[in-house]
Amino acid sequence: MSMKKWFKGIGAATLLVGMLTACGGNDTNEATDTTPTPTPTETDVVIEEQVEITLSGWGGNPEETALLAETLAEFEAKYPHIKVKHDVISDQYMDVMQTRLIGGEAADVFYLDAFEAPALIEAGVLEPLDLYVTADFDIDDFEKPMLEAFQAEGVTYGFPKDYSTLALFYNKTMLEAAGIEVPTTWEEFREAAIALTQGTDVYGFGAAPELARSYYIGESKGGKIVTDNQASFGDDRVIEALQPIVDMRNIDKSAAQPSEVGSGWGGEMFGQGKAAMVIEGNWAIPFIENNFSDIDFGTAEVPTIDGQQGTMAYTVAYVMNKASDKKDASWKLIEFLTGKDGMEIWTSKGFALPTRVSVAEALGWDKDEKRAAIVAGAPYATVWQQGTNLPIITQNFNNQFLSAFIGQRPLDEALKEAEEIANREINR
Repeated sequence: MSMKKWFKGIGAATLLVGMLTACGGNDTNEATDTTPTPTPTETDVVIEEQVEITLSGWGGNPEETALLAETLAEFEAKYPHIKVKHDVISDQYMDVMQTRLIGGEAADVFYLDAFEAPALIEAGVLEPLDLYVTADFDIDDFEKPMLEAFQAEGVTYGFPKDYSTLALFYNKTMLEAAGIEVPTTWEEFREAAIALTQGTDVYGFGAAPELARSYYIGESKGGKIVTDNQASFGDDRVIEALQPIVDMRNIDKSAAQPSEVGSGWGGEMFGQGKAAMVIEGNWAIPFIENNFSDIDFGTAEVPTIDGQQGTMAYTVAYVMNKASDKKDASWKLIEFLTGKDGMEIWTSKGFALPTRVSVAEALGWDKDEKRAAIVAGAPYATVWQQGTNLPIITQNFNNQFLSAFIGQRPLDEALKEAEEIANREINR
């Protein structure tokens, strides 16, 4: 899955809360009701009548498409009375889903990015799933941060199908030539970036100056990016934590963003040999291997900050449309796709990583040369999600953090102003 897919249609779901309340005469209490719907499926239900359900999601590369088709074929073989119609939304995914949910035309089951989950949960359009779960589903097998991303007030609204954390990607040839060990702390990382920089031809660090990549760094000194659904990243502790990234570009001259060297993103900058190190996710592995096969690279867990491990995680769940009239069949699909058998098929090639610990171990991803570091970060990762106002907060943070990164203004001034503007927009 490309990085663009993780952030497709950012913010669309936030609008859904108010719009669903306004449509169809729903009052606020109805729109935000999170009480699990009574269901007879507390035990395993046998579906005997022929039924067709729809699964909506975004597209993937040909290999991912084939894996999903294989997984769905296995499901239909196990449940011959259930037919799955796979609906691919190729562009503006959340905008399309928003329109369909408002119009009562959304699929029975659909993908939901963790970033968008709080807004849809608050809008009351997702079916609570706890009462459908049987003991053999083994909820404890899920990586905890990924599961919690789709829970609210003790209620589960989705089960995560896959994820990626961030890991340190390093050019083995460059590090060996410079006599540098793989850095394990942020101090070592900064020193290594200086040593690996070769003027403007090669930068030690290919940086992505945006909140989606630096949220965990911003909170590493005890400050909070978001507090009570309001921006709080103007906190001096957040600024202190983020200052080294800005200094690496403007003082050390050891960091640059991809656009400064003519690259589209960090994986491309790294593959082109213009960065010795980048911090990227699982999606970068097949990209580099397929497009830059001459690059000898390794991965490691993200360097620690003040002795604390940290990284970001991006995850997507299967959720059930609360308005679906085929809930038993829809649950069977979710149960299979996020169960051990279905997840093993879907993640067998490593394009996506399994959110179940047992599946990662069965497939060997926890020991894989390139993916082990990504899997290792899952238990302590910060999921890219924080309340319903994160789209507004992100936009204002990114605008001003970038201005500080490229040296246009001091970081403290930039972030304090951005926080003020973000909260003014939220309160308005």
